[in-house]
Amino acid sequence: MSGTIDEFKKLVDAEEFLQFFNLPYDQTFVNVNRLHILKKFSQYMGEVDEKFPDLSSEEKLTQYSLALQKAYELFIESSPHEQKLFKVFNDKPKNVVTLAEITSD
Repeated sequence: MSGTIDEFKKLVDAEEFLQFFNLPYDQTFVNVNRLHILKKFSQYMGEVDEKFPDLSSEEKLTQYSLALQKAYELFIESSPHEQKLFKVFNDKPKNVVTLAEITSD
């Protein structure tokens, strides 16, 4: 990794982050899971910042690289629905009766 923290802060797309850290990726997989990968990556970066506030820029980028790799691999092993990162996965649909709520008298 030869980038700087300032270069990192300018990145936006999942592909830019993966390329910045020289991580191999499948474009089709990223196309389907991009928002989930980025959301989980953001959560992992927050954990790094919280646990290790005194890291140098280089050490921080190393930890961020590991965090991105972990986020990417999470969605290889799991689905976005299982991870429930976004509100839409946690909201119960309105005006819907589930089978568990139906009883016979």
